[in-house]
Amino acid sequence: MAKRKSGLDLNGILLLDKATGVSSNHALQQVRRLFNANKAGHTGSLDPLATGLLPLCFGEATKVSGMMLDDDKRYLVSIRLGTMTDTGDLEGQIINEMAVPVLSQTLIESAITQFLGPIDQVPPMYSALKHQGKKLYELARQGQIIERPARPVTIHAIQLLGFDAGTLELDVSCSKGTYIRSLAEDLSHALGTCGTVSRLRRTEAGCFTLAEAITLDDLLTLSEAARFERLLPVDLPLQHLPVITLEQPEAQAIQQGQTVSVKSAVIGSVRIYANQCFLGLGELSINGKLAPKRIFNLGEHCYSDC
Repeated sequence: MAKRKSGLDLNGILLLDKATGVSSNHALQQVRRLFNANKAGHTGSLDPLATGLLPLCFGEATKVSGMMLDDDKRYLVSIRLGTMTDTGDLEGQIINEMAVPVLSQTLIESAITQFLGPIDQVPPMYSALKHQGKKLYELARQGQIIERPARPVTIHAIQLLGFDAGTLELDVSCSKGTYIRSLAEDLSHALGTCGTVSRLRRTEAGCFTLAEAITLDDLLTLSEAARFERLLPVDLPLQHLPVITLEQPEAQAIQQGQTVSVKSAVIGSVRIYANQCFLGLGELSINGKLAPKRIFNLGEHCYSDC
């Protein structure tokens, strides 16, 4: 007999401002216990050293967490020049030290231009990527160094916020899959030295910003009702998709996995609603046939921001 769930079938998204020194999964489990939620997941890890925006998905919202992994991200990063560690940040062991040349804004911004746009980036050994079924950071802790092929990423923008003889402060906007630790090392090398991340803070993830997030400490001070009010609709990350609104008979057919006919000039992925309730995602073909792709069971919590 299956074990009966004792928690809440909670649906929604919480924007957490993760603290330093804890893993993303540990932060997730802390919040999950606080909400007594049966099902939860996060949308892209932050290193323990990193802080900032970590969207947490509960219940049916976990169905969109995979899509949120593809979102662009934005970070504030401090790079300590002249020092290189095995992890790419200050949590690691120092493996190299170099003199730092005299820097100028012109010199730094010239180096930055080399990393704008589509680039190929070698992931760090201390990452969750897998090699023959094992995570790279597990192999790294065993002293193994694995050849990692470069992967395509896109750096949308890098703004130089400040610098001194030993530190760079940057604001970086980038695509999914970008490792800021690798970017910090590569930029430092372009400046004629080495470097490692000393501070990292995620400020944006897709349509969400850090200004909307809450720390765990602040979450603990809220009443239960106020905590639940912090949950965002599960369809909020999908606002870029067109909307199809159905009448009740077609809505029931879609929820049963059937294809229905609709009048629309839209083709491709769409959000589906009925009676202002979000039903899920569908695929609309050129002949007006709407097929369900992913149906959501939100019960009485049928959010709609369309």
